[in-house]
Amino acid sequence: MRTLLTLLAACLLATAAQAVSLADLSAGDASGGLKDALTQGAGKAVGLLGRPDGFLDDSRVRIGLPGKLRKAEGLLRQLGLGNQTDELITTMNRAAEAAVPAARPLLVDAIRQMTVSDARAILTGGDDAATRYFERTTSEPLGEKFKPIVSQAMAKLNLNQKFQALAGQAGPLGMVKDPNGYLEDYVTRKTMDGLFLMIAQEEKAIRKNPASAAGSLARKVFGAL
Repeated sequence: MRTLLTLLAACLLATAAQAVSLADLSAGDASGGLKDALTQGAGKAVGLLGRPDGFLDDSRVRIGLPGKLRKAEGLLRQLGLGNQTDELITTMNRAAEAAVPAARPLLVDAIRQMTVSDARAILTGGDDAATRYFERTTSEPLGEKFKPIVSQAMAKLNLNQKFQALAGQAGPLGMVKDPNGYLEDYVTRKTMDGLFLMIAQEEKAIRKNPASAAGSLARKVFGAL
């Protein structure tokens, strides 16, 4: 019995010795581990969305009809315009899928420029603290990067013509003053929304399961939370 108690005590002491709290980590370790994990999470989010059907087949980020036209979708389908409606939705999502890969270098650059203070705030923040950091530091350059790619994809896929044809069937509900600029802004904004949502999902998964984080340092950092 004494031998068993001795062994249990030794195991408990060993576990306590191995346990690491966030306060025990050096600033360099905390920052480096976080950057490794965020690089992995951001890369995975871009990879999932920037592929065929990355937006279209994911109900969380799928881009639907814009504004008032969305209200008329049921009517349009009742009028036998379901195919045209689906074609417009597919085209918008294809434009988003074409734009997303351009986000990778901007996200990586934001990670590289992260300060130790930023890293600590993210590690001790909520489940989406890193996502909020990305939104704060990359939203403007992402919008500037995405918009011309979205515009080019729209032109290639004849998105404006498809929109105008469908909007004409919806009467006043489908009318917009500047369909070209309106659709560019809409698809660009929804592309960014989808990207940040997916990054938030990846961040949440890493926090919940530190073993999935890239690299031993990242696992050590998130395991200490």
